[in-house]
Amino acid sequence: MIKTNWLVALALAAGLGAAAGGAAEAQTWPQRPISFVVPFPAGGGTDAFARPLAAQLEQQLGQRIIIDNRGGAGGTVGASAASKMQPDGYAFLVGAAHHTIAPALYPKLDYNIETDFIPIGVIAQPPQVIVVHPKVQAKTVAELVDFAKKNPGKLNYASAGNGTTHHLAGELFKLQTKTDLTHVPYRGAGPALQDLVAGQVDILFDGLGSSAPQIQSGALRGLAVAAATRSDAIPDVPTAKEAGLDGYEVATWYAVFAPKNTPPEIVARMRSEIEKALKAPMIAEAWKKNGSAIPAIYGDDFGKFVKSEVARWGKVAADANVRLD
Repeated sequence: MIKTNWLVALALAAGLGAAAGGAAEAQTWPQRPISFVVPFPAGGGTDAFARPLAAQLEQQLGQRIIIDNRGGAGGTVGASAASKMQPDGYAFLVGAAHHTIAPALYPKLDYNIETDFIPIGVIAQPPQVIVVHPKVQAKTVAELVDFAKKNPGKLNYASAGNGTTHHLAGELFKLQTKTDLTHVPYRGAGPALQDLVAGQVDILFDGLGSSAPQIQSGALRGLAVAAATRSDAIPDVPTAKEAGLDGYEVATWYAVFAPKNTPPEIVARMRSEIEKALKAPMIAEAWKKNGSAIPAIYGDDFGKFVKSEVARWGKVAADANVRLD
């Protein structure tokens, strides 16, 4: 009995020691720079939200946060790299809705967004917007559809890559309007947006976060916001329903994930810091400018959300008969 009690006491002490060690680790973390893997080039929607968040977190944590842009294959190249990084609390993925679309289009992914990452929290949720270069004569969605029907295949639309929300938003538009548009995939929304501004492509179904400044400046023409209400960032642009596309609502989202096996104490600390950061005036102003809501979806709720998004976009891809170009 004495030996048994001694073993129980030893195990209890070890457990308390581990808990204390984990708590101490979370309190002293971070002790060096943190990497945010952004799986798209600079200048796109993911980047537009990751950088202000990183700047705010740097102030809170007292450590530099490095934005590691790794574009390619609809965000899957960067996600794959992040899934294999050391789970020590110094590497995180700034993922997006695109990563819940990818499983339906990339059957040989070497990572699983549901099991190889720990969901921390959704940081932004902007609607999609239909934007065109000013050279496109259409000033409304109706005019765009009319021109596209009279000139099948003449207009093209850019996307952030195969399997992104930009891609599926374009395919849904084609499906709903019965038009023929040519898909031009890029390695991210940044390069796609640059070419749209330069007039190299005609249309982009973009996240409002990256397109809003270009619409505000007049460099691009916004035709419709794919949301139930207009955006304060571009109040003159009608909703899709107002523009004649009833039921065309497409939003994207951006979120922070940790590689699986990252210490739970550090995951909890990062979640707490992100919640705090999203309440900061700088973030509120930046998100408002980019037309995004500030969602409150964290932890297990975020995990369930990811699961539902994988199912939802899988069905959309099948219904729209989306194929990789």
